Amino acid sequence: MKLEEEIQQKSFKSPHQKLAVNLLYTSNWLNSHYSQFFKKTDLTIQQFNVLRILRGQYPSYCSLKLIKERMLDRMSDASRIVDKLVAKDYITRGVCPNDRRSVNLLISEKGLKMLAELDVIDESTINIFKNLDQKQIEQLNDLLDTLRG
Repeated sequence: MKLEEEIQQKSFKSPHQKLAVNLLYTSNWLNSHYSQFFKKTDLTIQQFNVLRILRGQYPSYCSLKLIKERMLDRMSDASRIVDKLVAKDYITRGVCPNDRRSVNLLISEKGLKMLAELDVIDESTINIFKNLDQKQIEQLNDLLDTLRG
């Protein structure tokens, strides 16, 4: 469905304004889709993102600094998210032997199990983009990368 129909707006000041609104609207639409998976769990999208970062580093430890650098939502408070995941036993926290000011983080077996249950999200993502063929998906990825410069 066209953006104009979705938000019931007949026109935009410029194609640039329409693009910005379209990206924001689509981002919220996608977040809404993903949020449905987390209603059945005790996780947020940001916590899920941190767990996936840690799974990517597993079995190696990971620093809070690395998590902050890799998070999709850079405005999130990574320390608070990590504290909540530690409290839920999804990750373990230890002191870095090389730098006592740094913290070593490792995804736990419980965290790995939760992510395995949520891997269905990746399969669902394919369905989200079913209206696009492979070439369009690659082109859209390229355009978004170019946009961010």
